[in-house]
Amino acid sequence: MPAAGTVLVTGATGKTGRHLVPQLLDAGTDVRAMVRNPVTAQLPAGVDVVRGDLTEPDTLHAALDGVDSVFLLWPMFSAEGAPAVVDAIARHARRVVYLSAMADAGGARPDGFWGRIEELIEAAGLEWTFLRAGGFAGNTFGWAEQIRTEGVVRWPYGAAARSLIHEADIAAVAAATLTTDGHAGRSYALTGPEAVTQAEQVRIIGEAVGRTVRWDEPTPAEAREMLLSQWGDSGYVDAALDAWAAMVERPEPVTTAVQDVTGRPARTFRQWAVDHADTFRSRPA
Repeated sequence: MPAAGTVLVTGATGKTGRHLVPQLLDAGTDVRAMVRNPVTAQLPAGVDVVRGDLTEPDTLHAALDGVDSVFLLWPMFSAEGAPAVVDAIARHARRVVYLSAMADAGGARPDGFWGRIEELIEAAGLEWTFLRAGGFAGNTFGWAEQIRTEGVVRWPYGAAARSLIHEADIAAVAAATLTTDGHAGRSYALTGPEAVTQAEQVRIIGEAVGRTVRWDEPTPAEAREMLLSQWGDSGYVDAALDAWAAMVERPEPVTTAVQDVTGRPARTFRQWAVDHADTFRSRPA
């Protein structure tokens, strides 16, 4: 039975949100999109676009007024401010679907701010569904400049195997859990349909673009220096390097949650690369 009421989508102009909004519309759902700047949102006709900012909890009450369900995407790397946001949601809405992070395929709660926000949602008494996504295929956009300009990706741990997920599949699961019953109190570990090494990902992107793209692997020490210059946070860099090193021997798990919820298999990384090939193509001078 479809879930009634208006759905508020946070992060509506992001990678996942831009897939989720039209899917909800196609399901016949009343959609309200909360964005920082409604003038530049460029969302489909029929969407109620309102201003709101998760970093400014006082802006949320107008956006939440009359809303039944919320798709929550947390844009920060800490839980600072999250208690006020969850409290505002609980005052207005009945249920929330929260895009969290996968700790493992067995359903463990993730560490860090992802897990903290899950705890806040549970304590608020909301009907909840947690979408614990693994690695996003869209993270490989970080290689785009190297591919466009040099035809090479210099990155560590080419043998690390990841089950990256297409953002459209995250949106499809979100749409299903927001518009149909039976998902309250459930958490889903979301991945792509196969584990693909980072070096293979680069090769697949090259095939989608129509050019050979080479993998160039630095030593771990060189990689750490390179990533520190890009990211700045030594703790984050070391955690990433440790995670990729572990995935060489233990690839990221693969789950069937996308198919279980939506009724169709998750899209492959190759499909993602074809869908986004223009981002990796050389641009005219």
